[in-house]
Amino acid sequence: MDLDTFYVSVERLLDSRLNNVPVLLGGTSDRGVVASCSYEARSFGVHSGMPMRMAKALCPEAAIIRGNTATYTKYSKLVTDIVKERVPVLEKTSIDEFFADLSGMDKFYGCYQHASELRQLITKETGLPISFGLSINKTVSKVATGEAKPNNQIRIDSGNEKPFLAPLSVKKIPMVGNKTYQSLRNLGVKKIGTIQEMEIDMMRSVFGKNGETIWKKANGIDNSPIIPFAERKSISTERTFDRDTIDIHKLTGILSAMAENLAFQLRRGGKVASVITVKIRYSDFNTYTKQVKIPYTSADHILIPKVLDIFKQLYGRRLLVRLIGIRYSGLVSGSYQINLFDDSVTQINLYKAMDKIRLRYGERSIMRAAAMEAKTIGRFHNPFNGEPPELLAHRKS
Repeated sequence: MDLDTFYVSVERLLDSRLNNVPVLLGGTSDRGVVASCSYEARSFGVHSGMPMRMAKALCPEAAIIRGNTATYTKYSKLVTDIVKERVPVLEKTSIDEFFADLSGMDKFYGCYQHASELRQLITKETGLPISFGLSINKTVSKVATGEAKPNNQIRIDSGNEKPFLAPLSVKKIPMVGNKTYQSLRNLGVKKIGTIQEMEIDMMRSVFGKNGETIWKKANGIDNSPIIPFAERKSISTERTFDRDTIDIHKLTGILSAMAENLAFQLRRGGKVASVITVKIRYSDFNTYTKQVKIPYTSADHILIPKVLDIFKQLYGRRLLVRLIGIRYSGLVSGSYQINLFDDSVTQINLYKAMDKIRLRYGERSIMRAAAMEAKTIGRFHNPFNGEPPELLAHRKS
């Protein structure tokens, strides 16, 4: 299930004057990027991730809105609560996309009827348009949802996966990005049906292991399970000092390093957080924590200032500090996400470049200057791969 042009749909709920007109949502300056756009704007060639300046040139009559992530988080939770109460197993893959496993319900009620009534209920209760695709696996369902949009539904019966996929563009296959798409086009492959006719060994020889995955998805083969939605998962780190300290410069530097490293772990694990908790333990072993709810994000420049602000509010006793810690919680799964409403294309590319360096040369290979005070911070090992919900990295220094 996928909410149609989610951000724009929420804005239209709040302001009916935006109905049936082109809408651009994102950074309002020329250096900003388009986080979302209406179908009317897409007809002019505008798409998400495009520089706002270019979008304005393509669609000068569009209404331009900065957006409010707190509002979108609120509506996402409304939809999540409705779906969670009415399906056996739910996976939330992003702020506006869900997988629901309805296995077994066909014997008693009917999967398609249940999904149809759920879709109608969501629209009635929230006012938001939503589309769904129903099939035997996640890949075909996701592609079908895209074909159902806007505000519609499709059922692909068992055995019809290959005929359904065959006439579609290879770009419709999940995980086929611009680079892979261009490589396929260079081979003369435009339609999914062409991949279906190819030998799997040929795809392996050209694209390696990814080639096998693409071939399977093109043939409607996907055995990946639904990962149950668990809103209370968290990731955290603490630092205990050999010598208690009152050095504010040192404390804020270490907190910055910890916050930056945790944000990288979020992005690497394909997660965004909605709650920040800061912990202080003084030399007398009294421990204090403060928790703040925020819009979903995994961006350093949003999380670090929030962490430091919470610390300033929490640290008031002027005693020696024995331990400090940070926890990000309220996590949801999703692809790499940062706050597109406030960021420029340069900012987004900076994150991607920094994360690429960290993945290749180590987590501490590149950092912000403010974080260089911390010589050691909590470390993680595959924090989102089979680990328990509460993740704690504790390192004495």
